[in-house]
Amino acid sequence: MPATETTETPGAAAADRSATARTRRPAPSRAGRRQRTFEQANRRLKWAMLAPAVLFVGLMIVFPLVFTLNLSLTDAFGAVNADSAHIGLRNFGDALGDTRRFWPAARRTLVFTVGAVALETVLGLALAMLMRRPFKGMRWVRTVLIIPLLATPVAIGILWLLILDPTNGIANHLLEAAGLPRQEFLGSVGQSLPTLMLIDVWQWTPMMTLLLLAGLTTLPEEPEEAALMDGANAWQRFRHVILPMLGPTLATALVLRAVDALKTFDLLYATKGAGGGSDFEVEPLNVYAYGLTFDYQEYGLAAAVLVLFTLFIIGVVVLLRRRGGRKNA
Repeated sequence: MPATETTETPGAAAADRSATARTRRPAPSRAGRRQRTFEQANRRLKWAMLAPAVLFVGLMIVFPLVFTLNLSLTDAFGAVNADSAHIGLRNFGDALGDTRRFWPAARRTLVFTVGAVALETVLGLALAMLMRRPFKGMRWVRTVLIIPLLATPVAIGILWLLILDPTNGIANHLLEAAGLPRQEFLGSVGQSLPTLMLIDVWQWTPMMTLLLLAGLTTLPEEPEEAALMDGANAWQRFRHVILPMLGPTLATALVLRAVDALKTFDLLYATKGAGGGSDFEVEPLNVYAYGLTFDYQEYGLAAAVLVLFTLFIIGVVVLLRRRGGRKNA
C-alpha cells in the first residue's frame, strides 16, 4: 500500500514558523528588565519632580484669572469680600460705554505702545548694526548702553522729574542756553504723553539693541558677501539680505517689548500720580483700573476693565505674531 503524502498549505506553514519563532525568542535578560524598570522610574520621577512647580504656576495663573472674571460679573463695591450680586455683563457694558475715561485710556495705551516700541525698534536696530562689527572701546560702549536698564522705572521717573522740572530742571536751562524757549514737559497736558514716550525710549532702547545684536551675530555671512560681490550697496544688503534673515528675531523682540510697554504702570504713576494727571492726560487702561480699585473701590467695574485689558493685550500679541509670520513666510 503506498505511503500517504501529507500536504501543507502555505498559510499553515507560515503560522507554524511564527509560532516556532515565538517559542524560540529568548526571554529578556535580568539586565534588560532592570534597564526598562530604571527608565520607567526615571520618567515617573521626572514628572513627580515637575508636578509641584507646574501646580504652583497653574494655581498662580488660573486662580487670579477665574477670580477676576467672577468679580467682573458682580456689583462688588467698597470691599472685595462684601456681599455682592451677580449682574451678568453689565460692568462690561458700562466700561465699553464710557467715552470719558475708558476709550481715551485705551487710545492712550495704544498710542504709547506703538510710538515707544516703534522708536525703540528703529533706534535699537540702528545701534545694533553699528555695533555688529568689533571696534575699539566696544566693551565700554556696551557697558554704558545697559546703564538705563539697571534702574527701576520708579527711579527713572523721579530722575526725569528732576531733569524736566519746568522751573529748576536742567533741561530748560540747556534749552535757554541754546536760545530755545522753555518747555513744561511733564507739567503740560499736551506734552506729557510724548515726553513719557521719550523717557520709555531712553530706558528700553538698550534692551532692543541687545536682542537685535544677539540676532545679528548669529546670521551667516555668506549671503551678504554674495550680495556684495553682485554689486549691492549697503542699503540693498540691509534691506534684501540682513533684514529678512533677522525677521524671526525682530518679531520676537517686538512681541516681548510690545507686551511690556502695554503693561507700563510704574513710570506713569511715578511721574503723573493717580489718574495720570489732572486731566487724565497719560492715563492708560491699567492706571484707570488701578484708580477704580483703590480710589473709587468699584471692584466689579475694575475687574471688567482688567478683563478687557487682558483681551486687548492678547489681541495685540496675536496681530503681531500673524504679521511677523507673514513677513517671515
